[in-house]
Amino acid sequence: MASIMRSSMSLAALSNQALQVSGTRTSNPNSVSLSINGRNFPSITLQPRGRRFQFRCAAKPETVKKVCDIVKKQLALSEDSTVTGESKFAALGADSLDTVEIVMGLEEEFGITVEEDSAQSIVTVQDAAEMIDKLLENKA
Repeated sequence: MASIMRSSMSLAALSNQALQVSGTRTSNPNSVSLSINGRNFPSITLQPRGRRFQFRCAAKPETVKKVCDIVKKQLALSEDSTVTGESKFAALGADSLDTVEIVMGLEEEFGITVEEDSAQSIVTVQDAAEMIDKLLENKA
């Protein structure tokens, strides 16, 4: 993410001379126009990039298994239904009320209390399992 905080800034050139950049303006967060020493340059458009790396703290396998079981029970899914850590509640057919009931079931099963902000950030079974492990760790 790029942002320009001032309307004027200095850039160091390769020859160690400073260039005065003035009249910098942004038309939207992905585009920047520059005027250097009175000379206007075409807009620079930043291309969005997908995530290259994703770091996750893996939840304990037994926590993920319990969460999968609770989700199956709350959504009345058959035993042969496949629910994994990557399963999204919405893809399993859960609406907002179902999600609240899942969170209540998790609180009861694990003896934890989930804050509303945390509950709203849960999208997948893995998210729920990681949150539970973190809450249990903080509780101990």
